[in-house]
This record gives sequence, structure tokens and C-alpha cells, in this order.
Amino acid sequence: MQQFTHNLEIRTSGKGLYDFTDRLVRWLRECGLETGLMTVFVQHTSASLTVQENADPDVVKDLCDFFSRIAPEDNRLYRHTIEGPDDMPAHIRSALTLTQLSIPVANGRLSLGTWQGVYLFEHRSSPHHRRVALHMFGE
Repeated sequence: MQQFTHNLEIRTSGKGLYDFTDRLVRWLRECGLETGLMTVFVQHTSASLTVQENADPDVVKDLCDFFSRIAPEDNRLYRHTIEGPDDMPAHIRSALTLTQLSIPVANGRLSLGTWQGVYLFEHRSSPHHRRVALHMFGE
């Protein structure tokens, strides 16, 4: 068994989902492993990770709209407002989603479904540089 680690920086331009599946595929190829498990971890409390459909862009738009409704930017609703009206809703959205993904690897490929992509889910309004830690374990 072998292990590899790597860090990615994902630049965002504000709220939304950012597909970075291709970067995971490239790194897996560099590792040269055929089977194992890839762990993907976002190192932030106002962004998250998700596996979602990558075929119809309306899925991404609907997800963003939905999370805006369940965690609105309204300072009257929150105590933590010092970092702006989008910060506490971003923490809520992050708490409701995932900060870590585990993706099986088989035959040198991520075991994603036909229409699945791996996304960083940016919950803040302004651009950010997000750090994502990768760990690959396998043979």
C-alpha cells in the first residue's frame, strides 16, 4: 500500500458550485495507483464539498437558490454578524453539507457515476482562495 497527499487551491468568484473533478483525475493519474480510496477535505468553515450532477447546469443553479432560501442573508436572524451578512449563512450552509468526501478508486479511475462531478460549494459572496487537502491510499 502507498499513500500520497496533495493540496489544491480553488479560486472562487463568489457563491456557487465549482467543478474540480478534472484536477482530482489529473492528480490520481500522477499518483499511479489502480485501487484505493481518495479523501478530499476542504479546509474552511464557509465552504463545502459535494458530488453533484455535472450534465445539466440547472441543477447547480437550483441548489444555490435552495440554500439561499434555507439560510438567507438577514442580519436580524443571527448573532454572528461581524464578518458581514453572508458569513453566518455560509457557516449554516457548510454545516448542512460536507467538508470531506471519500471517493473509491478502481482501475486507476475515480468511481464516480456517469453524471457525477466533484464540486467546491462556495457559500460566501466575495471571491476566495479555498484550500482543499487530498489524500490517496491504495496500490
